[in-house]
Amino acid sequence: MNQDFSIITLVLHASIVVQLVMLGLMLTSLASWTVIFSKLFGLRRLRRGNEAFEQEFWSGKNLNDLFSSASGNAESSTMERIFASGMREFLKLRERRQESQAQLDGARRAMRASLQRELDMIEGNVGFLASVGSVSPYVGLFGTVWGIMHAFVGLSNVQQVTLATVAPGIAEALVATAIGLFAAIPAVVAYNRFARDIDRMAIQLESFIEEFSNILQRNAGQPPAAAGTR
Repeated sequence: MNQDFSIITLVLHASIVVQLVMLGLMLTSLASWTVIFSKLFGLRRLRRGNEAFEQEFWSGKNLNDLFSSASGNAESSTMERIFASGMREFLKLRERRQESQAQLDGARRAMRASLQRELDMIEGNVGFLASVGSVSPYVGLFGTVWGIMHAFVGLSNVQQVTLATVAPGIAEALVATAIGLFAAIPAVVAYNRFARDIDRMAIQLESFIEEFSNILQRNAGQPPAAAGTR
């Protein structure tokens, strides 16, 4: 007699523990895909914003005008917020008539702190993908082991064991491993991709901080009226 080995049938005939494992893995997979798409579009938007601001920054526009624009922009980019934090601290220390080196050091510290806050925000939920990629296969394997154990326990009451009696139970159990891999593989691929993109963005922001610090160094010894020049 032909038996139905479709995925839906195997899931419905699996033991309650295996079904709970499958349900948990499917919900985890759904959550990871939500994070993947959210992070994918979010990083793309951040890159575009940083590129637009960097182009405006190197266009020769006055630093004070850039700072006024960045301070009033509710949807500023990551690089723009770092610039604004450094420029704000630089102008504050200049008004207090601090030494040139103190002005530069204060601006650098402010930009470093802002960079760390931005990276913490950008890296949000990326660790979740790493956890899904590392844990899901083992959770699926647990479901498979439990299902096979349950299948063999059920065969203890059967007088004649054939492939037809063993196959359904094992097939039901193996579905848990398949779902675990289905959840893990996209999460691992996405995590590696996002980690690489975030590292590149961090390098870009680090370079901007150093280049902007050089500009501030040239402005540190100038009178307030000359602030904002290149």
